[in-house]
Formats: sequence, C-alpha cells, structure tokens
Amino acid sequence: MNKNTVSAVIAATLLAAGFSASVSAHQAGDIIIRAGVVVVAPNESSDNVLNLGEFSVDNDTQLGLNFGYMLTDNFGIELLAATPFSHKVSLPATGEIAETKQLPPTLVAQYYFGNSESVVRPYIGVGINYTNFYDSDFNSHGESLGLSDLSMSNSWGLAAQVGLDYQVSKNWLVNASIWYAKISTDVKFTAGTERYEFDTDIDPWVYMVSVGYTF
Repeated sequence: MNKNTVSAVIAATLLAAGFSASVSAHQAGDIIIRAGVVVVAPNESSDNVLNLGEFSVDNDTQLGLNFGYMLTDNFGIELLAATPFSHKVSLPATGEIAETKQLPPTLVAQYYFGNSESVVRPYIGVGINYTNFYDSDFNSHGESLGLSDLSMSNSWGLAAQVGLDYQVSKNWLVNASIWYAKISTDVKFTAGTERYEFDTDIDPWVYMVSVGYTF
C-alpha cells in the first residue's frame, strides 16, 4: 500500500469513528428495508441422469430486497425477496440443455450482536426457504436429444444466514450478508417415450451487498 492509500484508509477510519459518536443502530420497533445486488450460486448435486452425469446449474445475479422488523434491540425477523432468478441447466456429456426460473422467498429469525448504540451490528439468522420453480423448458439442443416435458417440483427447506450492518447515519446503513438454503427438487422429463424423475439438490450459497433504510 502506498502513502496515499494508507492516508485514505486512516481518513475513512476517523470518519467512521466520528459517525459512531452520533449514530444509533437498530432498536425495538424499527423497520429495515435493504436493496442491493444478490448472487445465487448453486451447490448442486443429483442422481446420475441417463448415465450422462449429474445436472449442473449456473449462477445468476439479480436485484435483492429484504424487509426486517426488530422485535427487540437484539432479536428481529427478516424476509428475503428478489427479482426472478434464471438458471441454465447442463449435463457433462451434452452441455447446456435447459433453463429454469425460480423465486426463493426466505423468512428467518435473527439475533443481532451489540446493542442499540452499536454502529456495527453483526447478526445471524435461521429460518425457512420456499422456492418456486417455473418456466422450466428444454432448449433447442435438449430437444434435439429427444428430451421434452420438463418440470421441477417446488421446495421447502431450512435456511441460515450471517450478515453485518454498518450504520452510516441515523436512517441509512450498508449491509453485507451470506445465506445458505436447502433446496431440493424432483426433476421430471420425457426422453423418447419414457418418463424419468431425478432427485436434485440445488443448495445454493447466496451473497448480497445492499444499502438499507431504517424507519
């Protein structure tokens, strides 16, 4: 790090210290709305599909929204929502064969460390995820392989998160959080004249960076 970079870091630290003297963080009754970039990174596994290998599901980035309510100074609840995610589905032996969309609303109960005067509030959460899969279709390459009638069942599963809020002013904050959700689906399709079903775990890591406002 050069001298200018070090000076900038020191200045930012002193500025943050100045904020900490006059800014209070979350307290009972607060409503928190956060909006930012959210990345869903599947950690997928499946049965061996027609002896062609396991399904592979790519990442997607969308606008993320979450809505929180502080029950006390330390306990809260939060709902994670987002614009629809779109994922390409592949097999090792054939390449990309399909695409699906999904919405994964997730509700968690949270514990915030520190107190209502803390500018930095790390937190953890645990709850439940519901994932709705829709518009699941084979692409032209999948259809050329004789595949058709793709469907994916919806999923209920446990979810967990860790995150951190930094209170910039009385109402504004910046946030970073990581989520993990258990998402399992039954993938059904027709190959030739036979109908098949394969258990598939998506189990994504979800990363979010956002700006928030406290009411």
